[in-house]
Amino acid sequence: MTRRIVIIQGHPDTDPRHLCHALADAYAAGAAEAGHEVRRIDVAWLHFPWIRNKDEFDSGKVPAAIREAQASIRWADHLVIVFPLWLGSLPSLLKAFLEQTLRPNFAMKMEPGKFPKKLLQGRSARIIVSMGMPALVYRWFYRAHGIKNLQRNILRFCGIRPVRTTLIGMVESTADGHGPGLDRVRALGKRGH
Repeated sequence: MTRRIVIIQGHPDTDPRHLCHALADAYAAGAAEAGHEVRRIDVAWLHFPWIRNKDEFDSGKVPAAIREAQASIRWADHLVIVFPLWLGSLPSLLKAFLEQTLRPNFAMKMEPGKFPKKLLQGRSARIIVSMGMPALVYRWFYRAHGIKNLQRNILRFCGIRPVRTTLIGMVESTADGHGPGLDRVRALGKRGH
Protein backbone atom coordinates (compact mmCIF):
# COMPACT_ATOMS: atom_id res chain seq x y z
CA MET A 1 0.00 0.00 0.00
CA THR A 2 1.41 3.37 -1.04
CA ARG A 3 1.35 6.03 1.65
CA ARG A 4 1.52 9.84 1.66
CA ILE A 5 4.24 10.70 4.17
CA VAL A 6 5.32 14.03 5.62
CA ILE A 7 8.69 14.10 7.35
CA ILE A 8 8.99 16.90 9.90
CA GLN A 9 12.71 17.34 10.54
CA GLY A 10 12.80 19.16 13.86
CA HIS A 11 16.49 19.79 14.54
CA PRO A 12 16.69 23.57 15.07
CA ASP A 13 20.12 23.86 13.41
CA THR A 14 20.24 24.00 9.60
CA ASP A 15 23.75 22.43 9.53
CA PRO A 16 23.26 19.21 7.52
CA ARG A 17 25.96 17.37 9.51
CA HIS A 18 23.57 16.64 12.38
CA LEU A 19 22.36 13.08 12.66
CA CYS A 20 18.70 14.13 12.56
CA HIS A 21 19.19 15.41 9.00
CA ALA A 22 20.73 12.06 8.02
CA LEU A 23 17.89 10.17 9.73
CA ALA A 24 15.27 12.20 7.85
CA ASP A 25 17.17 11.60 4.60
CA ALA A 26 17.39 7.86 5.28
CA TYR A 27 13.66 7.58 6.01
CA ALA A 28 12.83 9.61 2.87
CA ALA A 29 15.13 7.44 0.73
CA GLY A 30 13.58 4.21 2.01
CA ALA A 31 10.06 5.55 1.51
CA ALA A 32 10.81 6.74 -2.03
CA GLU A 33 12.37 3.36 -2.93
CA ALA A 34 9.13 1.67 -1.86
CA GLY A 35 7.01 4.04 -3.96
CA HIS A 36 5.57 6.13 -1.13
CA GLU A 37 4.92 9.81 -1.79
CA VAL A 38 7.09 11.98 0.47
CA ARG A 39 7.04 15.63 1.46
CA ARG A 40 9.44 17.22 3.92
CA ILE A 41 9.20 20.09 6.37
CA ASP A 42 12.51 21.34 7.78
CA VAL A 43 11.47 23.40 10.79
CA ALA A 44 14.84 25.18 11.10
CA TRP A 45 14.28 26.91 7.74
CA LEU A 46 10.77 28.18 8.51
CA HIS A 47 10.05 31.72 9.64
CA PHE A 48 7.15 32.18 12.05
CA PRO A 49 6.51 34.01 15.30
CA TRP A 50 6.07 32.17 18.57
CA ILE A 51 2.62 32.08 20.09
CA ARG A 52 2.61 34.09 23.31
CA ASN A 53 -1.00 33.98 24.54
CA LYS A 54 -4.31 32.13 24.24
CA ASP A 55 -5.84 34.66 21.84
CA GLU A 56 -2.97 34.14 19.37
CA PHE A 57 -3.40 30.37 19.64
CA ASP A 58 -7.19 30.43 19.29
CA SER A 59 -7.64 33.06 16.59
CA GLY A 60 -4.35 34.67 15.61
CA LYS A 61 -3.31 34.91 11.98
CA VAL A 62 -1.65 31.76 10.72
CA PRO A 63 1.74 32.59 9.10
CA ALA A 64 2.29 31.55 5.46
CA ALA A 65 4.97 28.97 6.34
CA ILE A 66 2.61 27.35 8.84
CA ARG A 67 -0.30 27.31 6.35
CA GLU A 68 1.97 25.41 3.92
CA ALA A 69 2.94 22.95 6.67
CA GLN A 70 -0.74 22.46 7.55
CA ALA A 71 -1.53 21.74 3.90
CA SER A 72 1.16 19.05 3.83
CA ILE A 73 -0.08 17.52 7.09
CA ARG A 74 -3.66 17.54 5.78
CA TRP A 75 -2.42 15.77 2.60
CA ALA A 76 -0.51 13.09 4.54
CA ASP A 77 -1.74 9.87 6.02
CA HIS A 78 1.50 9.31 7.98
CA LEU A 79 3.74 11.80 9.82
CA VAL A 80 7.37 11.25 10.76
CA ILE A 81 8.80 13.64 13.34
CA VAL A 82 12.59 13.57 13.74
CA PHE A 83 14.42 15.52 16.45
CA PRO A 84 17.25 15.42 18.99
CA LEU A 85 16.44 15.04 22.66
CA TRP A 86 17.17 18.35 24.42
CA LEU A 87 16.68 18.62 28.19
CA GLY A 88 14.57 15.47 28.13
CA SER A 89 12.14 16.63 25.46
CA LEU A 90 11.86 18.23 22.02
CA PRO A 91 13.77 21.41 21.14
CA SER A 92 11.83 24.62 21.76
CA LEU A 93 11.72 25.56 18.06
CA LEU A 94 9.96 22.29 17.21
CA LYS A 95 7.52 22.82 20.10
CA ALA A 96 6.84 26.38 18.83
CA PHE A 97 6.21 24.94 15.34
CA LEU A 98 3.71 22.42 16.74
CA GLU A 99 1.96 25.13 18.75
CA GLN A 100 1.58 27.23 15.60
CA THR A 101 0.55 24.31 13.42
CA LEU A 102 -1.79 22.25 15.61
CA ARG A 103 -4.25 25.04 16.31
CA PRO A 104 -8.03 25.07 16.70
CA ASN A 105 -9.95 24.48 13.46
CA PHE A 106 -6.97 22.65 11.99
CA ALA A 107 -6.05 19.99 14.56
CA MET A 108 -9.12 20.13 16.76
CA LYS A 109 -12.49 21.82 16.87
CA MET A 110 -13.43 23.37 20.18
CA GLU A 111 -17.12 23.42 21.11
CA PRO A 112 -18.42 24.82 24.41
CA GLY A 113 -19.29 22.10 26.91
CA LYS A 114 -17.93 19.28 24.75
CA PHE A 115 -14.66 17.44 24.32
CA PRO A 116 -12.67 18.81 21.38
CA LYS A 117 -13.35 17.09 18.05
CA LYS A 118 -10.18 15.48 16.67
CA LEU A 119 -9.65 16.79 13.13
CA LEU A 120 -6.52 14.80 12.20
CA GLN A 121 -8.00 11.33 12.56
CA GLY A 122 -6.96 8.76 9.97
CA ARG A 123 -3.27 9.62 10.27
CA SER A 124 -0.53 7.69 12.00
CA ALA A 125 2.86 8.92 13.18
CA ARG A 126 6.41 7.80 13.89
CA ILE A 127 8.58 9.80 16.30
CA ILE A 128 12.33 9.32 15.75
CA VAL A 129 14.56 10.74 18.48
CA SER A 130 18.35 10.86 18.72
CA MET A 131 20.02 11.23 22.11
CA GLY A 132 23.41 11.12 23.77
CA MET A 133 22.37 8.73 26.55
CA PRO A 134 21.47 5.09 26.03
CA ALA A 135 17.90 4.84 24.74
CA LEU A 136 17.12 2.19 27.36
CA VAL A 137 18.08 4.60 30.15
CA TYR A 138 15.81 7.31 28.74
CA ARG A 139 12.91 4.90 28.24
CA TRP A 140 13.08 3.07 31.58
CA PHE A 141 14.85 5.33 34.10
CA TYR A 142 13.49 8.69 32.86
CA ARG A 143 10.28 7.05 31.56
CA ALA A 144 10.57 8.94 28.24
CA HIS A 145 8.40 11.72 29.64
CA GLY A 146 9.07 14.22 26.81
CA ILE A 147 8.22 11.68 24.13
CA LYS A 148 5.11 10.51 25.98
CA ASN A 149 3.88 14.11 26.14
CA LEU A 150 4.25 14.51 22.37
CA GLN A 151 2.75 11.09 21.72
CA ARG A 152 -0.20 11.11 24.11
CA ASN A 153 -1.00 14.72 24.91
CA ILE A 154 -0.33 16.38 21.57
CA LEU A 155 -0.61 13.97 18.63
CA ARG A 156 -3.32 11.66 19.99
CA PHE A 157 -5.29 14.69 21.22
CA CYS A 158 -5.57 15.70 17.54
CA GLY A 159 -6.64 12.18 16.53
CA ILE A 160 -3.30 10.92 15.22
CA ARG A 161 -2.84 7.27 16.06
CA PRO A 162 -1.12 4.94 16.29
CA VAL A 163 1.97 6.91 17.29
CA ARG A 164 5.12 4.78 17.39
CA THR A 165 8.57 5.76 18.60
CA THR A 166 12.12 4.95 17.57
CA LEU A 167 14.83 6.00 20.03
CA ILE A 168 18.44 6.12 18.85
CA GLY A 169 20.84 6.48 21.76
CA MET A 170 24.54 7.02 22.30
CA VAL A 171 24.97 9.36 19.34
CA GLU A 172 27.37 12.22 18.78
CA SER A 173 26.01 15.64 17.82
CA THR A 174 27.06 15.26 14.17
CA ALA A 175 26.99 12.47 11.62
CA ASP A 176 28.96 11.69 8.48
CA GLY A 177 26.18 9.68 6.86
CA HIS A 178 27.16 6.53 8.73
CA GLY A 179 25.50 7.28 12.06
CA PRO A 180 23.66 4.77 14.20
CA GLY A 181 20.15 3.84 13.24
CA LEU A 182 20.29 4.92 9.57
CA ASP A 183 19.64 1.41 8.19
CA ARG A 184 16.88 0.88 10.74
CA VAL A 185 15.19 4.17 9.81
CA ARG A 186 15.56 3.50 6.07
CA ALA A 187 13.77 0.16 6.60
CA LEU A 188 10.97 1.98 8.46
CA GLY A 189 10.66 4.33 5.47
CA LYS A 190 10.32 1.41 3.07
CA ARG A 191 7.47 0.01 5.15
CA GLY A 192 5.86 3.44 5.56
CA HIS A 193 5.90 3.00 9.35
